[in-house]
Amino acid sequence: MARYEYMALLAACVVVTAPLEVGLRVGVYRQWRRLFAALSCMGSVFVGWDLVGARLGHWGYNPALVTGLRLFDLPLEEYLFFAVVPLCAILTYEAVCKTLPDVSRWVSARLGRGRRAGR
Repeated sequence: MARYEYMALLAACVVVTAPLEVGLRVGVYRQWRRLFAALSCMGSVFVGWDLVGARLGHWGYNPALVTGLRLFDLPLEEYLFFAVVPLCAILTYEAVCKTLPDVSRWVSARLGRGRRAGR
C-alpha cells in the first residue's frame, strides 16, 4: 500500500476540494480551457525544474512511495502534483471569493484591480 501513498495524497486533495465545485458551483471546471491553459503554463515550468533537479541529483523520489510509472525520470505522481495542487488552490480561492465577497474585494483592491475579471 505504501507504493500508492503519493497518489493517495493527490486523490485526497481532489476529493476534499471537489465539493467546492459541486456544492458552491464556483465554475472552475466549467471553464476548463482557461484552467488547462493556466495549469499547462505553470506546470511545464515546474516540471522542467523538477527534471533538471532530479537529473542533477538535487532530489529524488522514494521508489517505495510511488507507483513506479515514470516518464523522463520523474514519477507519474510528480506530474499530477503540478495539476492537482494548483487546481485545489484555484477551487479554494474561488470558493472563498464566492462565499466571502468582502475578501474578494479586499484582494482585488490590494492587487490594484477593480472587479475580478469575468464577474
